[in-house]
Amino acid sequence: MHLLDLLSPARVKANVTTSGKKRLLEQLAALLADGADGESERGIYDGLCGRERLGSTGLGHGVAIPHGRSARLASATGTFLRLAEPVDFNAPDGQPVDLVFALVVPEHFATQHLMLLANLAEMFGDGDFRQRLRQAPDSAALYALLSEWQAAHPAAA
Repeated sequence: MHLLDLLSPARVKANVTTSGKKRLLEQLAALLADGADGESERGIYDGLCGRERLGSTGLGHGVAIPHGRSARLASATGTFLRLAEPVDFNAPDGQPVDLVFALVVPEHFATQHLMLLANLAEMFGDGDFRQRLRQAPDSAALYALLSEWQAAHPAAA
């Protein structure tokens, strides 16, 4: 499964404003629910919060990968946000987060879930790539950068 299979251009957004981590998780759940009923959105939010209670999904270098599982989903879904102002995410390096890739997978996606997280960690481990994401002028440019990264790293798919 490719990382881009999880995204649509509508779920890649630049310069998103949020008031903090809790509000960000709410925004992510709404995007990941993609218009589904409120119960699905609430389940996704609860899953993201439950995972955060186990430990921050902040990787460091201003990146977080909130993720969770949902019994109500048939396929994995992702969203990518670049925040207008960084928020505290309790990352191990103490840096606030401005690049966020959220992921929700069906309950039975154990192996795929781990592979997707490894791919995301590889992607965001590239300092040059993070910088290009931060400099992208808009949402379309962010989506293009994510597409280019995927094309250049087929083994990570």
